[in-house]
Amino acid sequence: MNRYKISAVALVAFMLSATSCNPDRLEVEPVGEFLSANFYQTEEQVFSALIAAYDPLGWTMAYGNWVSHVMFGEIRSDNANAGGDPSNNDQPGWQEFDDFLATNTNTVIHPIYRKHYIGIFRANLVLSNSTELTTPAVERYRAEAKFLRAYYHFELFKHFGPIPVITETLTPDDVDRERNTMTEVFTAIVTDLEDAINVLPATLSAGESGRASKGAAEALLGKAYLYWADMANDDAQKFGLAAQHLQEVVNLGIYTLEDDMEALYDFGVKNPAESVFELQQSNLFPSDWGWFEGIDGNGMVQLCGIRGLCDDHPTYQAGWGFMLPTQDLYDHYLNDDTYRRDAALISVAELTQEVQDAGVSCAVVVDETQGNPVDNTGYWQEKYANYKSYTGNNVNGGDPNLTKDANIYAIRYADVLLMLAEALHRSGGSDAQAMEYIDIVRERAAGPGDNAGNFRTAQQLMGDMGWTLLDVIWYERRAELAMEGDRWFDLVRSGRANKGLFAGDPIRESNFDDNDLWLPIALEELAVAPNLTEYPDASLFQ
Repeated sequence: MNRYKISAVALVAFMLSATSCNPDRLEVEPVGEFLSANFYQTEEQVFSALIAAYDPLGWTMAYGNWVSHVMFGEIRSDNANAGGDPSNNDQPGWQEFDDFLATNTNTVIHPIYRKHYIGIFRANLVLSNSTELTTPAVERYRAEAKFLRAYYHFELFKHFGPIPVITETLTPDDVDRERNTMTEVFTAIVTDLEDAINVLPATLSAGESGRASKGAAEALLGKAYLYWADMANDDAQKFGLAAQHLQEVVNLGIYTLEDDMEALYDFGVKNPAESVFELQQSNLFPSDWGWFEGIDGNGMVQLCGIRGLCDDHPTYQAGWGFMLPTQDLYDHYLNDDTYRRDAALISVAELTQEVQDAGVSCAVVVDETQGNPVDNTGYWQEKYANYKSYTGNNVNGGDPNLTKDANIYAIRYADVLLMLAEALHRSGGSDAQAMEYIDIVRERAAGPGDNAGNFRTAQQLMGDMGWTLLDVIWYERRAELAMEGDRWFDLVRSGRANKGLFAGDPIRESNFDDNDLWLPIALEELAVAPNLTEYPDASLFQ
């Protein structure tokens, strides 16, 4: 997906060309370069611009800061703490996210904001400059650009609340934007995705992995309606629309759950049958610490690997110890849900057993004194494991820590099934059908082999635990999607993010207030856009 690039210089040239002055005597045909005046003339040129619009999806580090939505969605929630080195101040921006101390000068906020608006800008370039080409290929590229524009706007909303909607290319004079309302944001997202669905193919051919498909657009539209419904006072009609679009994903008959959940996260596994939309990471470009925009590798693999792990562990190499799972997450799993827990988390005891089974001699399997003593619980995430097999993965140079290429699941089929169950239940639809979809996920969660088919159904859980169906759904989403970045956003949209969530964690409980549901707009943006507000006020949620 990354073989075509548009440089930052070219993008600036595109933007400035609309306002630059070109006296006739200075007008010459560009030689050996493309500007907005002579680009977008062929399908290949439009496609190269589209690939540039895809590129920010994979940035786990941008402008020198870690910007992973997976890390944010876990560290901000009750699933994980920041971690890092023993100082408890490693990567201060992320420590502030963890402890609800972030202000508009936090070093990570602006890169997160910029990353997504760069994606929107590049998608708008495709859409505004390709109108003269009406071939089927270009129509598909335009549909993909609309999908991407919707995706970036949705991610911005999830982090910052109602944000400015940008659906045209901007000049430098257009930067002073103000926030749109929630309805305006979601209307723009829905419109783009509906347009995309009408054009995008249901299946992707060889070599097209990671591109938007009809199923990806239906799933994203269903997820957007689910959020909108939840935040619009439990709007049953919008939950119904979410169910409608999520059901379309199921009806395609393309996606299935992998029999072995742990295999989803094995080294080298990319775009399996369960993947509805997946962020493609690459080791083909020599990313390093001076990378101007965003790296193409998955820096999260090294960043969130096991700090202090002995060199002789048979499978993993040491990482830097971020995104440390909480005891609360470990305890969330029921006693008959250990297979799914073990797919997400690994403990000192398990690491020690692996060393012993391999006949390896480690004086200390994990030197926990190297990690953050405040955040350490003796557990580490395992879905983005720092495999020894990544050694030598930086095939074209660059820092080996930044070129590990594990893809990131943006939407898995299990997520679709659980969202569909929730949307059916909360729209007043069929609870029986909702439980059928939950049970598909729960059956896989029992594990392969002897345990296959041996699981408690949603109905049995409700009876055994005294839970409502919604309780079952919340349990399932946290257990199934742990360490994948959904937890915080689920809590916010459903109104469950509050002080009580952090009882027992005095720092987070005392620091949390309602503003912390959203990140503030960075000071750098507020300085050039006085009409922006730092936080969204209640009037915007309409």
